[in-house]
Amino acid sequence: MMLDSHCHLNDEQLFPDRKRYIEKAQEVGVNVLLIIGWDVESSKKAVQITHEYPNVFAAVGVHPENIDDVTDSDLAVIKELAKDPKVLAIGEIGLDYHWIKDEDNHQRQREWFSRQIDLANELGLPISVHARDASQDTYDILKSHPAKKAGVLHCYSGSTEMLFEYAKLGYYFGFDGPITYKGAATPKKNVKACPLDRLLSETDAPYLSPVPFRGQTNEPSHIVEIVKEMAELRGLDQKTLEKAILLNFTKLFHVEL
Repeated sequence: MMLDSHCHLNDEQLFPDRKRYIEKAQEVGVNVLLIIGWDVESSKKAVQITHEYPNVFAAVGVHPENIDDVTDSDLAVIKELAKDPKVLAIGEIGLDYHWIKDEDNHQRQREWFSRQIDLANELGLPISVHARDASQDTYDILKSHPAKKAGVLHCYSGSTEMLFEYAKLGYYFGFDGPITYKGAATPKKNVKACPLDRLLSETDAPYLSPVPFRGQTNEPSHIVEIVKEMAELRGLDQKTLEKAILLNFTKLFHVEL
């Protein structure tokens, strides 16, 4: 059994045809999906999809690129959504300094990151963390403002040294299509270095399609290529890796499959 622990079937590129994408994934052995929200509306859609299909779960939250207009009432909606039994995490939350360089915005990101960690702690949920060009600040917050149930560093793009520091805090690491790209030396190195009991497979669909689908719309069925590359990089039998990833998913998200 393979799984996609981070996808966006709630995205407008995939949502209208979600049934086809889920069935296509199941046909190739991808039987568990975690659909991630990035704002209130996408979080509502994520929860909606979980009630349409078995073994499909959701995370709800506000992405750092979407915090400009977020309000306390939005957070209250996220809290209510998170009480649904098929919601496994608060996410996608975190920091993204890539596009916006304004320090006031960065400070607001840090504030909302911490507030959503507080929400996860209140509800007893792990978190799904987005960290882009903000690895040190992300680490500093997670260390000083801990998520009690830990979480996953989605599409991990930091250094190998920092990976080990995050691991000490109890975090897991999601790897996506970039590990299949020819020049992606650091992601490949991180897959090899990541403790086996902290490894997760993701697509981030509809983004970051792996080879041989690079440049096309990504979808959960493409997790097959990502898991295959992981196994080759680590020198493991693919079935052994699949079992390890499944165990990691159930342990982190406290779900029985």
